[in-house]
Amino acid sequence: MAEVVHDAQQEFWRPPSVLDPAMEVALPSAVQEMAEACCSCGSEFMIGARFCHTCGTTRPVVSPARSTRGTDAEVMAGLWAKNVAWVGTAVGSAASACRKVPLPTWLHYLHFHEIKRWVGLPTAALIAFIIGLGCVAGALGVSFFYKASNLAEFQAIQMWRIEWLLAATASFVAGILLKKPSGDE
Repeated sequence: MAEVVHDAQQEFWRPPSVLDPAMEVALPSAVQEMAEACCSCGSEFMIGARFCHTCGTTRPVVSPARSTRGTDAEVMAGLWAKNVAWVGTAVGSAASACRKVPLPTWLHYLHFHEIKRWVGLPTAALIAFIIGLGCVAGALGVSFFYKASNLAEFQAIQMWRIEWLLAATASFVAGILLKKPSGDE
């Protein structure tokens, strides 16, 4: 601690201690490419600063391997392409693994075309019917999730139920209108 300067005003571009002249020369010049952010605390270096103004560590020189790699945009594009390829490989292997898993025999009854044949509705009418059932379930679900403790909350819950049931009614009417007329009439 003998080399610490006494009664000197500390400024961000000055190191916290006095350096030997040999070390002063060994410091990187401003011509070399310097790091943009401090390794210790993560704060950005001031322009031309040799030390971090937050923690006081020396600003490192960027290795020549990094400076010859390309711009940040090229590096990010390379990372993006590598990650997209990795995700594609992972999805492909997961899909092939799912195809190998045997499914129960009763599961074919839940296929959309099987339900469509069983109910006897065209595709658009069946979708409207399923949306209507979901809205009725939403109206019932409001009762399970929200409990009224005063009149204002009770009225709000009733309005939500009315809105869900109105949406269900509109969806059922759309399903009726989208149903093809039968040939018997």
